[in-house]
Amino acid sequence: MFERKTIEGKRADFNIDLTGLKGNAFFLLGYARELCKVLEKSEKETEDIIKEMKSSDYTNLIQVFDDYFGDFITLYI
Repeated sequence: MFERKTIEGKRADFNIDLTGLKGNAFFLLGYARELCKVLEKSEKETEDIIKEMKSSDYTNLIQVFDDYFGDFITLYI
């Protein structure tokens, strides 16, 4: 059976189509900031994640996003 993850006790069934409008780098960076707020990450933690996402190319950005938020967000093409 599929186990749904939660953010702040709410069911999370979030999917992002990387080929759509929400798959662009700017959206993902902004969404990462919002997720950091919801997950109560400190400002330093948030900035470190954003810096790591920006440290290389788009593939890196996707990998870092998935590393930090993959338990809550499914990225697909």
